[in-house]
Amino acid sequence: MTQRGFTLIEVMIVVAIIGILAAIAYPSYQDYVQRTGRADGIAKLMEIMQAQERFFSQNQTYTANLGAGAGGLGYGVAANAAVASDERRYNITAAACGGGITSCVVLTADAVGAQASDTRCGDLTLDSRGTKGAGGTLTAQDCW
Repeated sequence: MTQRGFTLIEVMIVVAIIGILAAIAYPSYQDYVQRTGRADGIAKLMEIMQAQERFFSQNQTYTANLGAGAGGLGYGVAANAAVASDERRYNITAAACGGGITSCVVLTADAVGAQASDTRCGDLTLDSRGTKGAGGTLTAQDCW
């Protein structure tokens, strides 16, 4: 009578192989998820900057009010409130840069939730001069 099954050594080898594969795959997956989140923030920054440029062409000034009300871009219901990106990974705010709001605006995408653990790029910025920035360990060019 022959016995069938696996020995403890065989099972431990399989578990070790699975552990090694998981140790390699999981960080790669996390990096992919963070890059996807960055695309969400970048898309919203570009969308709002386009709205800022339309506002500038009509009013000869930019606005720090992304929300509702007079002088606002109409994102959200409250005046001067941060605008969430489509997947809610970033909160977008606007502020004057350089010579003031009449000549320059900078949009900042603050990472929130799980995206806040993205230390490689951190918070993203875009100004009306086309300057792109990132607050992490990578360069803006690598993040954008």
